Amino acid sequence: MADGGGPVGFLGVQRSLSGRLWRQRPADADLVRHHQQKLDLPEPIARALAAREVSAEAGPHYLNPTLKALFPDPSSFLDMDRAASAIVDALVAGRKTFVFADYDVDGASSAAQLVRWFRALGAELPIYVPDRIKEGYGPSPAAFRGLREAGAELVITVDCGAAAYDAIAHAAEIGLEVVVIDHHLMRADPPACLAVVNPNRPGCESGQGNLAAAGVTFVLLAALNREARKRGLFEGRAEPDVRAWLDLAALGAVCDVTPLTGFNRALASQGLKVMSAWRNPGLAALMQVAGGKEGPATAFHAGFILGPRINAGGRIGRADLGARLLSTDDAEEALALATELDALNTERKDVEREVTEAAIALVEKASNFDPEAPIIIAAAEGWHPGVIGIVAGRLRERWRRPVFVIGIDPVAGLGKGSGRSQPGVNLGRAVQAAYEAGLLLSGGGHAMAAGLTVRTADIPELRAFLAERLAEETAEAVAADALDIDAVVTPRSADRALWASFEQLNPFGQGNPEPIFAMAGVRVADAMPMKGGHMRCNLIDADGARIRAVAWRCGDSPLGMRLMAGGGSLHVAGKLKPDDWNGRNGVQFEIEDAFDPRQSGS
Repeated sequence: MADGGGPVGFLGVQRSLSGRLWRQRPADADLVRHHQQKLDLPEPIARALAAREVSAEAGPHYLNPTLKALFPDPSSFLDMDRAASAIVDALVAGRKTFVFADYDVDGASSAAQLVRWFRALGAELPIYVPDRIKEGYGPSPAAFRGLREAGAELVITVDCGAAAYDAIAHAAEIGLEVVVIDHHLMRADPPACLAVVNPNRPGCESGQGNLAAAGVTFVLLAALNREARKRGLFEGRAEPDVRAWLDLAALGAVCDVTPLTGFNRALASQGLKVMSAWRNPGLAALMQVAGGKEGPATAFHAGFILGPRINAGGRIGRADLGARLLSTDDAEEALALATELDALNTERKDVEREVTEAAIALVEKASNFDPEAPIIIAAAEGWHPGVIGIVAGRLRERWRRPVFVIGIDPVAGLGKGSGRSQPGVNLGRAVQAAYEAGLLLSGGGHAMAAGLTVRTADIPELRAFLAERLAEETAEAVAADALDIDAVVTPRSADRALWASFEQLNPFGQGNPEPIFAMAGVRVADAMPMKGGHMRCNLIDADGARIRAVAWRCGDSPLGMRLMAGGGSLHVAGKLKPDDWNGRNGVQFEIEDAFDPRQSGS
């Protein structure tokens, strides 16, 4: 016991500089031994596999996830066969069809898959993406009315539509048919349209609720091929090889932060391999303007280089830029779109920084801040709706509890909010409850992220409702908020070979966390602040071995201040990353957290 209280954490860390307990990631000893023997793995890798709850039977597929072994029967999804039949009916009849996509990466990559399938069948599929500011999320009666006036007879919604009851009812009134492809949480009774394909729809027995919309769309492509084959549409024409578009499915899976387990893991893994060839002109152009090097694609490329730039169009630019980029086959057009998105992303960073600073200042006012609150809600006028989701994520990282950031339109008297949750707190379910209680004009999402529209006057009541609703979940989540450590290393043992051995667990993401390593008793040397609140330093152990290290966005945090102060040894935790600068072929340590042993008695 460190202070007569609860059990001592891993390496004695009960409360780190980020306020977390450290623990060795729990793993069943028998399962560790099984993975060691059957998969011929070193103990640390076998332990990491067991700690991720990979069963004895699932081990081989986890290390080598294939579509052949894990692809679900499309018919296991409610309405999938109806959706495929309706879409092929429209294609054969030459009926004007549009794809209606959400404005984020998942929506864009879903739309691009359908555009490419239609193109392979000799038809063009126009894209409609609503403007985030003017139209908000998802279909609206006005948008459907505009599409009907443009000649649309069928609309396929992707990454939206499951909660668009009013808009879809209006579509029926004006003679517009709708097929919904979505993955967000929804009510038991679906909107009344031709088909609603959603693995999170009550009653769907596909078992694929962790898919992003891009994954659901990829399964739809298989269903479309099957339906078209049945009707003889491939006689005299090559059947589309949907595997060529796995890069788009992987992009949606990674950027929408979906759990990379089961079939979704196979999609991400195989899709990143397809992406590595950089045959999609849009992705290749985007990597070029971002200054990245073509080569093996990773979840980092998808999530941190490509994704933010594709999202920038929907956040602060033209909403359809991302979908157009991913669906074009024209290299010249791709480069122009990529250049525009890259510039918008730079602008987005500036806007995001301003809103983040304002939101932190607002929350930390003495009259506002309650460190024990089950949820933090920051609301103010003038905050750009395109960045509030990112800002909510930043604030969640800072305070380790669910956060909603709401931008208020004083003229309309409305607030549009975006929320990010702490593991263990189902934010989407709470928002659905608030909507059903009449506190929201609209709202939805999933466990870790949600959006809403609320009357400004109702924000205090919404705050009270969510605080009461989430009190128990948040208390349990905060108590369980631990940094799970996979292995203890030293500056000498943390080398390229160790990094490469853990790469067998890639792709990393939600549901398959990147390995976290701890170093005990190292001192910080040569600490140097960098632009953006980042910091570089060296970590040196008692034997004089050292490793280069970096800490991101830590400037004004307890972690950043302690690293800059130097002096005395620390326990640090973080990730190993390849370091190929100037041909080094080494590694660097990304510091995520630290603990000062001198404070263990406090």
